[in-house]
Formats: sequence, structure tokens, C-alpha cells
Amino acid sequence: MTQNYEAPTEQQDLPDIPEELAILPIFNNIVFPMTIIPLAIGQEQSIKLIDDALMAGRMIGLVALKDTDERPPTIAPDDFYRVGCAVNVHRLLKMPDGTLRVAVQGVERIAIEEIIQSEPYYRARVRAIPDTVEGGIEIEALMRNLQGLVAQMAQLVPQFPEELQTAVINEDDPRRLAYLLALYSRMDLAERQALLEENSVRRKLERLGEILRRELEVLRIGQQIQGQVNEEVNKSQREYILRQQLQAIQRELGEEDTNAAEIERFREAIEQANMPQEASEVAERELNRLSRMNPAAPDYSITRTYLEILTTLPWSIHTEDQLHIGVAKEVLDEDHYDLEEIKERILEFLAVRELRRERLSDESVDKPSEGAILCFVGPPGVGKTSLGRSIARAMNRKFLRISLGGLRDEAEIRGHRRTYIGAMPGTIMQSLRRVGVNNPVFMLDEIDKLGMDFRGDPASALLEVLDPEQNNAFRDHYLDVAFDLSNVMFIATANSLQPIPAPLRDRMEIIQLSGYTLLQKMEIAKRYLLPEQLKKHALTGQDVSVTDEALRVTIEEYTREAGVRSLEREIGTLCRKVVTEVVARAEQQESTNGAAEPQQILLDEALARKYLGKPVYDPGVAERTDRPGVVTGLVWTPVGGDIIFIEATKMPGGKGFLLTGQLGEVMKESARAALSYVRSEAEMLKIPRDFFNGVDIHLHVPAGATPKDGPSAGIAMATALASLLTGRAVRDDVAMTGEITLRGKVLPIGGVKEKVLAAHRAGIKTVILPRRNERDLEDIPPELRSAIEFVLVDRVDEVLPAALRKEPVEPPVEEPPSHAENGPPIREELNEGVHIVDTSVPTEDQEPVDVPARPVSER
Repeated sequence: MTQNYEAPTEQQDLPDIPEELAILPIFNNIVFPMTIIPLAIGQEQSIKLIDDALMAGRMIGLVALKDTDERPPTIAPDDFYRVGCAVNVHRLLKMPDGTLRVAVQGVERIAIEEIIQSEPYYRARVRAIPDTVEGGIEIEALMRNLQGLVAQMAQLVPQFPEELQTAVINEDDPRRLAYLLALYSRMDLAERQALLEENSVRRKLERLGEILRRELEVLRIGQQIQGQVNEEVNKSQREYILRQQLQAIQRELGEEDTNAAEIERFREAIEQANMPQEASEVAERELNRLSRMNPAAPDYSITRTYLEILTTLPWSIHTEDQLHIGVAKEVLDEDHYDLEEIKERILEFLAVRELRRERLSDESVDKPSEGAILCFVGPPGVGKTSLGRSIARAMNRKFLRISLGGLRDEAEIRGHRRTYIGAMPGTIMQSLRRVGVNNPVFMLDEIDKLGMDFRGDPASALLEVLDPEQNNAFRDHYLDVAFDLSNVMFIATANSLQPIPAPLRDRMEIIQLSGYTLLQKMEIAKRYLLPEQLKKHALTGQDVSVTDEALRVTIEEYTREAGVRSLEREIGTLCRKVVTEVVARAEQQESTNGAAEPQQILLDEALARKYLGKPVYDPGVAERTDRPGVVTGLVWTPVGGDIIFIEATKMPGGKGFLLTGQLGEVMKESARAALSYVRSEAEMLKIPRDFFNGVDIHLHVPAGATPKDGPSAGIAMATALASLLTGRAVRDDVAMTGEITLRGKVLPIGGVKEKVLAAHRAGIKTVILPRRNERDLEDIPPELRSAIEFVLVDRVDEVLPAALRKEPVEPPVEEPPSHAENGPPIREELNEGVHIVDTSVPTEDQEPVDVPARPVSER
């Protein structure tokens, strides 16, 4: 095993090195000539090697192991380098655990020529490798350069050994300087071995120069970083100390600075608000700006108000959710009677939120609060707002309500920019600031009453608020920082879906609430309204006893609504009357010195009528439909279902058809379709085919101050015309709804439940509906289905036998008399698109100029 190395170019006086040496491989270390280092010897073979060396000439050869990660359990010749250093062993110290501590002094580089022994330790034939030491000015320059670098490093490293710096600066032997710097410089094992194997001292110095410059640059960058950190820390400490000193001086002088106190108050508020980073940075910037302002400056109050609002928002304040379905069901049942389908849907909604909260991990992108936004749609007074309040109570959240009715400015939702005078945040952020938590149940009431004008579209601003994908970074114009609204549970209410813009409606889950039946109103009155009003008026059960008949009379004769709002007012009126009676009796008892104990007031049917006065509503259906041509129709309105009377009358004339009652275009078209159907079916109705030539017909829908539209009154209009022309009155207990076609088919309509509830309130016993609306009867409460007879029809000829009485009460329309060929002209007028023919004023000379000429064929 031989290895050839480049022979030195300049021979020096070589130390006496034996040709054979014991070889000790050492782990992750290299010994250079002319240096002394300590070694720890622990292996059994190595200890024996040291012992044998001490018995002989104390000189051994040290080589480095190539593996720098782990010392191999069994060392092979290929595991260590072939160039090492001959060393003398000094200072032997045996430790209690049997290991040795020795100091070795490097003598000269050696190269292993041949391994001659491997057990118990390696021995090899070696050859000394003297360094090539060049002289001249270049070596001198390299030495000074290295000494200068060491001096610079000593300035950057406070703990740099002064003895080492002195030894380096005073060293004039380039070889000794090279090995001294190689011993203390930061290098890995490969670089150290390469430096050891280098024969030229000049190249050793050059390589050390590169290593020291790199180390010096690292030290400079490190010092620069440390300086920046210290500067920041010192700046903060300095500001803190100065502020404390300033406050102490002001306290001593009795000159408390209110401005400084306010700045400090805002600083503490910013720290306690736990804002997101963006909001915190904005608040700090505004606070620094405020601290430099004169309190008399105009912008001072603006900035102060901004900080006041920003620091009082509930950035991280929330209530703990309670999403137990059992508790929620108890709360809903306690607060609301019936509404089983609505309660079931609300419980499903809460169950989904609870399961999402349990199963979504912290790293999940989705949030437990994300999901659909509920929108309760129904007539006034059916409990939409109280349902939202119950949901908040069931979830242990705070309840917040704002009304959007009549809101027309986008800035009301999103706020005004701070550039405007008197700018403030929008109603969303102001409401959250008032409620003090960031996860309330937020009710947007009357969302269908939103308006729009030149100031913007508030509905568009609500798109971002109600979108779970966007509202986690809602940005109010005034605050101009993102606020997370995803924890807020939004609930909207509306009376009608049609006015709500489609994009906004698409973001909500619609839950329809219908009106109450008489039985439901009775139960609601007994369970909730009456006890609440008795409590408000300080009445007890000893003062008054209210009978069911009194409540029924109040509902039927003094209210006509889908909800119970008017009913609550009427019950309040009854309570006020009772209170007056109770007080009067108490005064009478005092005047008689307590001779007679006041009796409990029995509020029955008669007393209720006495207290409430004359009835507000009278069914009156029988009286209004006792003549032919009057029909009871059913309509849907945003405040619930209702009944209307459609009246038709005839008079002498010819082909005149007048429509009144503020009818919309769709309703006018339904009336014309009904007339055309009746004319086409004259033979089936047993009336003259040309009856229209001799009569004018006037169709009127009362309550003319209210605009009306829609196709659902088609069969009612056709029935009114048929009743008028045949002289057969319509049954007074029948109401109907359905669209008519020219061929007499009856098409389905909407709002069946509300219409049936209205019919029941009016005392109707038979309701005629399109057959295709049969599936809607499942939504009708059972007590109504048993109280009303439903007649399902496909065609108008099925409607007439069910609606008209069999015997006529007036003579049917007669065949018109024939006109003479050259008779007087007939005057025609156009009134809002309705063709009116009036033969009562027919002289050609008196015709106005703008009257159109009569067609030749009708003359």
C-alpha cells in the first residue's frame, strides 16, 4: 500500500522522524505541525497505542477519519486519509472511566507509504513531507494581510482571545503563522485536510486569506443584523422610558396633559382590541398622526372619532354558541305555537351548523358558521321577527335587528368615505359596535322594502354582506379595513319575494310563513297575547276572566288579518277597559269604606262587544251576492290572502264593455277573455247568441282605491258575466280563484293557502280551485280542510254548476231588437283601450271631431 505525493521544492531541516510509526486515526479533527491540541482517547486499541508510545519514543502518527458523521466501529485503511501529522505525546491523564486525556504536539507532516500492521493497532511505514517555504515580498504581503484580517475580526468579536491576536501579530514565520491560523479558523474537515496536504506555504497563506475574508464578511453582516435589532429594541425602550419620564415630570408639575392621556388611552385600547394586523397597523398610524396634531386642528376630532370607533369594534369578542337541538326545540316550542314545518326547518339548519363545527378541523378552509342565510317570507304579524329572536336565544347569541324599509342610499350599508364631512360607518358596523360581539344573530327586517335612487343601490351592497364567500373580509368605506362578518348569522324577513332582486334572493334560503287560522289565533291569544297584555296592564287572574267566546268575537268581528298584530292591539284595548273598571271599583270600595269586596270581571262575548264598540268587519257576503252578477273571488296580497267582490251589470246599448276598479293590464286581459268565452258559449248558457249587440256591460271590482292585477280572477269574472246574463245569482257561500283561457280551461294559480285562510275568515263554505292546485291542499290545516268543501275544476263549464243557483232570480238577457238599415249612427269612444258603444247620444252633427269613424261593416 503506497501513496505518492508531490515532493517539496525546497528541503528544510527535517526533524528526526522514524520510518515506522504507530498510526492513530482520530475522528473529526486534524493536527497541524507546530501546534498543540488536547485529545480524548477512549478505544481500547488507541489506549494501548498510547501506552506503547509512551514506553518508546512518544512519537506517533495522527490521521483524520474521512467520515465526519459517525466513527466507524471497525476502522479499515480506506477509512482514513493518507496524509497526517507526526506528533509527540505529552501530559497523560487517566480518567476514572478508564479513558485518557493527552496533549499532542505536531512535529511534521507525514505520508503513509505502507501499512505494515493492523492489530492491535495500525503501524505504517511513513515519509516526512516538509513544507515548501517561499520567501520574498509577496509572502510578507500575505502575512501582513492575514494579520490585518485577524485584527479586524478581533474588533468585531468582543470575546476574541487577546493572546491569540498578540501571537498572530508578532509571528514572523510564515509557516508557523499558517498553521496557527489554520488551527483557530472556522473550516470543515475537508478544508482542513486540503490545507494540510498543501505543500506550498504561500498557497496555504492565500487559502487562509480567502477563508478569513469570508469569515470577516459573515461577522460584519451578523453585526449589522444585530445592530438593527438592537436599534429597534433601544428605540422602543427609549420611547417607553421617555414617555414614563414625561408623565412623571407632568405629574410632579401638576400639569396633566389631557392630550397625552388620551393618546395613552387609545394606545391601551389598541392593544386590548386584539385587532388583525391590517387594522392594528392602521390604528397605530392614525394614533401617531393624532399625537402630532394640535387638539385645536380641524382634523383632530375626525381622527379621534375614527380611532374611537375602530378600537370599540368587537374584533375578537364573541359569545359561546349553544347548538343543542333539544334546547333549541324547547325554546321554539315555548315561544311559538304550531309552525311545525318552520320549526323543523330551523332545527335542521342548526343541526348542520353544529355538525360542521364538530367535524371541521382547525386547518379547514370552511368555517362552521358558513352556510345558507335564512329569509322568512310571510304576511305581517305571523312571527318572523320573534322567530329570529328565538333562534338567538336557542343559540345563546345576542340578537340584533335593523329595518331596511325605505333605505335608498348604498352608504347606509357600507358607510361614507372619510373624505366627506360628518362621515360615519354603515349601519352594519355601527350595529355590531352597539351589540359588542362579532357573532350575533343579525336580523335584516323588511328586506323587500329596499329602495334605489341616484345615491346607489343598497341591495348591491348587501350582496357582499350576505355572501359567505366574501363577507369574511367586509370593508366598510369609513373604516377602510377588513372586518370578518362570517361569524354573524344573518336572517332576513320580507312580506313578498317579488321586490327582492334575484342575485340577493339567490343568496338566501327562503322559508315561507302563511297566515293563521281562527283556531291558531285562539291558541296564540290564550297562550301568549292575553298573558302578555295582562302583565303589561298589571292585571291578574283575580281581576278578570276572559272567555273563549270573547276572544272569538274579537278575532272575527274586529280583526281581519293573516297575522295577530291587530288582535294584540284589540286585546290591549280590552285590558285597558278592564283596568278602568277595576280602578273605578276600587275607588268605589274606598268611598264605601270597604263594605263590598270587588268581584272578578267576567269578560264574555257581550262585554267584549261593549268594550270594543261596533264591529269593524261584517261578513256581508250573503247580502252582497244576493243579486245576479256578483261573485266572491279570492286574491293574494303581500299582507296575506283576502276576498274581493266582482260585480257586473248590464244596460241597453251595444257591445260596450267597461272595466273599472284600478285593474292592471293582466286583469283587464282576463276580463276580456272571460267575456269572449261567455259570448262563445252563449248557446250552452241558453242566452241569445247576439245578446251583445243590444247591451253594454260594466265589470267593476270594488275597493277602487287599491290597484289590482293578476290572472287569478279569470273564472270569477266569467262566472259574474254568466250570472248576470242568465239571471242566476251566485251562491253566497262560494268563493273561487283560477286563471281562464279563451277555450274555457282553468289554469293553476299561487297562494292557495293564504286564499283559503281568507275564505275561512269570511265564512265561505265552498272554494272552487283549479284541479292542478290539488297538491297545495296538503298545506291547508286539517280543521280547514274539514270545514270547507273544495271543488276542483278543469274547465269553466264545471265552475258554473257549482257556483250558480239553479233558479234565476231575474230574467236573462234578451235578444236585441234589430236596427233599421238607415237608423241613427252609433257613437263609439275609446276609454283606456276599452271599446264603449253608446247609442244614447247619436247625432252625426254632434259628434266630436276626434271620434273615429265607425267601420262600414257595422253600419
